[in-house]
Amino acid sequence: MAKVLVIHGPNLNLLGEREPAIYGRTRLAEIDAELAELARELGISLETFQSNSEGAIVDRIQQARGSVDALIINPAAYTHTSVAIRDALVAAAIPTVEVHLSNVYRREPLRHVSVIADVVEGRIMGLGAEGYLLALRAAKSLIERAPRKT
Repeated sequence: MAKVLVIHGPNLNLLGEREPAIYGRTRLAEIDAELAELARELGISLETFQSNSEGAIVDRIQQARGSVDALIINPAAYTHTSVAIRDALVAAAIPTVEVHLSNVYRREPLRHVSVIADVVEGRIMGLGAEGYLLALRAAKSLIERAPRKT
């Protein structure tokens, strides 16, 4: 069974409470439950992880090497600054989809830059919690298109 890891970055543990006009009222536990349900439908093994710590996110990406078929990541504020997360993604060499709840291009200019955009397979943004579900479907497609390991 294909395995997908979803990584939620800093402050996403406060979804539903923090700036609902930007991030919506859906809580992280609800997103994870919807992802788990869709994963069952798609025949995918799913793990979710959230951390406010850049180092913990880097550690989790490194741990995923060789054991995960695809990765979905919302690096949140680290999107714009974390070369460490970028380097971990490159080293892990796992097909990755970047997700953002808001459309970063409709926000402050400092949020327009993603230091991981050029090392991920694709980006989904501006669709709220639905973006995670679309990312899971995209991850499944990436897994299916990947060359078979012998």
